[in-house]
Amino acid sequence: MAKAKTAYVCSECGGESPKWQGQCPHCSAWNTLLETRVEAPKPAAVNRFSATAGTAEVKTLSTIEARDMPRITTTIDEFDRVLGGGLVPGGVILIGGDPGIGKSTLLLQSLAAMSNSRKALYVSGEESGEQIALRARRLGLEAPDLRLLPEINLEKIQAALTAEQPEVAVIDSIQTLYSDALTAAPGSVSQVRECAAQLTRHAKQTGTIIILVGHVTKEGTIAGPRVLEHIVDTVLYFEGDTHSSYRLVRAFKNRFGAVNELGVFGMTDRGLKGVSNPSALFLSQHEHEVPGSCVLVTQEGTRPLLVEIQALVDDSHAPNARRLSVGLEQARLAMLLAVLHRHVGVACYDQDVFINAVGGVKIGEPAADLAVLLAIVSSLKGKPLPKGLVVFGEVGLAGEIRPAPRGQERLREAAKLGFTQALIPKANAPKGEIKGLEVIAVDRAADALARFR
Repeated sequence: MAKAKTAYVCSECGGESPKWQGQCPHCSAWNTLLETRVEAPKPAAVNRFSATAGTAEVKTLSTIEARDMPRITTTIDEFDRVLGGGLVPGGVILIGGDPGIGKSTLLLQSLAAMSNSRKALYVSGEESGEQIALRARRLGLEAPDLRLLPEINLEKIQAALTAEQPEVAVIDSIQTLYSDALTAAPGSVSQVRECAAQLTRHAKQTGTIIILVGHVTKEGTIAGPRVLEHIVDTVLYFEGDTHSSYRLVRAFKNRFGAVNELGVFGMTDRGLKGVSNPSALFLSQHEHEVPGSCVLVTQEGTRPLLVEIQALVDDSHAPNARRLSVGLEQARLAMLLAVLHRHVGVACYDQDVFINAVGGVKIGEPAADLAVLLAIVSSLKGKPLPKGLVVFGEVGLAGEIRPAPRGQERLREAAKLGFTQALIPKANAPKGEIKGLEVIAVDRAADALARFR
């Protein structure tokens, strides 16, 4: 019997190599080549693909009519926000997250509510129909018209999609599916890539909305080749600690809406519930003013959020002082400490510095720089910042304070929540007065810190 031919496929980019190497020759990623069996082309599969591909007509861009895509609500406001207003017919959404964080719960809630007015199909490759029914009963969901298919064979799922013709279909999960056209095991690079491509092709041809659930690796990224994220229209990630009652859903890619949009949910015994005022989650309720605490107005997509930044500065008892950052960039903390020393004259080389964003939120924008500096100096001097103060602004290496995007929206959100004072970059100073909010505009980090030292 002839030995099966194998190749090595990169789990990051999907590139193939005839032999194993430590580094992928296509994307230069290390230790990502996985051995897979080389599939001989099947005439039936080739004919099937070419028959469904169709022939595209070359057109001039000016002759193509640009129409606004209609949106279909998921019946969950926070879910609609992350998607950019709702589901788009023919769209393919990929949702990833840690096990047990609430992916299947959220999709079952949404699909159960949508099935009352639209045709919906839930395809489960990990649970039986009885298990899903038990979960629906535990969540108190009433969905007599929701269609359910426990299946992992791609061809049978495609046949069910053609027969049922649902408007929305959930595939839970893409790593459990396999195609008869390939002999690789379910979850392999080739199977995940082929199954995702076939389901995407079906969605584009029929207008069915397909939502794929994806497993994540220990690094927190979607398992399988990165080409999977390029195929789909929208990529969503669940964030949050499984021991916490709050979940964050963030959009990392969205062809039909803004990226970095954030949805906040609370986990209850009746499933996930949207949080209408997420700023309250990220603000600690102190009875008295405490040193090392500063409120930041950050921007997540189109939503301004108020987050408390906490700093703890203490004498170091080790040869090398520690710098630890939770929820903010670790490397940026070291840069800000250097700016603090060079341009403000405050040294922390013999101090341990710890930074934390309250509530488990991750802040990636540089507009948090000024709040971090104020929190560090407040903790170092043991002097609390004024009550009712909010801060935002990027700090440059020359000690200047750069403007942040959507400054007016941040200020209005702070005023709405009862804050009375705002320290902001001079370039973000509002032209008109904001009722109940005193705006302090500065252009140097030294000037900002001098007001509260």
